Amino acid sequence: MEDNRKTSSFQNIVLENREKLNITGIVDVFSFDDQIIIIETELGLLTIKGENLKINKLSLDTSDFTVDGKIASLSYSDASNIGTKKNKGILSKIFK
Repeated sequence: MEDNRKTSSFQNIVLENREKLNITGIVDVFSFDDQIIIIETELGLLTIKGENLKINKLSLDTSDFTVDGKIASLSYSDASNIGTKKNKGILSKIFK
């Protein structure tokens, strides 16, 4: 049996007690504050919402990402939305 899964599109998400979130397959972080974090993953944009969110580990070399805080929701959106006006504003502020 042949495995058609791309190794470059591999991602794990582990949520421990809604307080610690570990994610692999991270490409970039677009924005973050203590209530919302938007990251680009190999499988699309991931929005993390919660309270008192803190990024404890970010390694783009190993694609590892760890967040602590009260996690309320995780939601994916298509990576093609990166160029929308809302996200373009965030990126243009960073790369002025």
